[in-house]
Amino acid sequence: MIAHIKPMLVSLLLALMVAPVTHAEPPPLVFAAASLREGLDAVLAQYRRDTGQEVRVSYAGTPTLARQIEAAAPAQLFLSADARWMDYLHERDLLVPGSRLDLLSNDLVIVASQCQPVVGASALRQAIPSWLGEHGRLALAHPDSVPAGRYGKAALQKYALWPTLQPRLVEVENVRLALRLAAMGEVPLALVYGSDALADRAVRICYRFEPGDHPPIRYPIAAIGGSGRDSAELLAYLRSTQAGELWTQHGFGFLGQSAAAVSE
Repeated sequence: MIAHIKPMLVSLLLALMVAPVTHAEPPPLVFAAASLREGLDAVLAQYRRDTGQEVRVSYAGTPTLARQIEAAAPAQLFLSADARWMDYLHERDLLVPGSRLDLLSNDLVIVASQCQPVVGASALRQAIPSWLGEHGRLALAHPDSVPAGRYGKAALQKYALWPTLQPRLVEVENVRLALRLAAMGEVPLALVYGSDALADRAVRICYRFEPGDHPPIRYPIAAIGGSGRDSAELLAYLRSTQAGELWTQHGFGFLGQSAAAVSE
């Protein structure tokens, strides 16, 4: 009987060796600006409950993500913190035509671990010296490349505060790092998005800029070409009514239902 078993075992092993190996397709990958973390996590958690489908997300500064996509990172969707870096990818023919649209808006605030909030430009100019103290610094995302930093620089320039504050800036890689420095007390102040202030209970809003104090803050989304996967269903969900309710709960203005695709 043993003699009969051995040939059968050998045949089974040979069959397993030549059988094709199949791999399950990984979940889609979304590249998203760091300031979107809590909001997008909430939307995708609901998406999983509604559809049973998983989604992977990579959060970082918008410039970092755009350059990774340019270097062939396998993202299916990109959620940028401004139009400039989405334009950067469009100019390199990396977006799926017709998939781009403005999904969200935001506002800009100054936060601290402790402060007495003020309203109005003149009140802010008077409060800044006391908030910073003699040696304090203000954390800001890189104003030359990171969207939050560019918006912040524009607002401070309008208030004629940029020349005074520029020598006292701590410039960081993304807006969440600026938020964290203020939350930890490493700096007295940070200039971040309004949605960021909601994401960390260790900070409070000292000042909220008016929409006209800086260029409009928009978060465009687009599908990335060359991935070989259809992202239409996920993109449609991110701009759906049920997603919009979650976006607004996390401090964003929701444009997804009303915004038309950006002309390519």
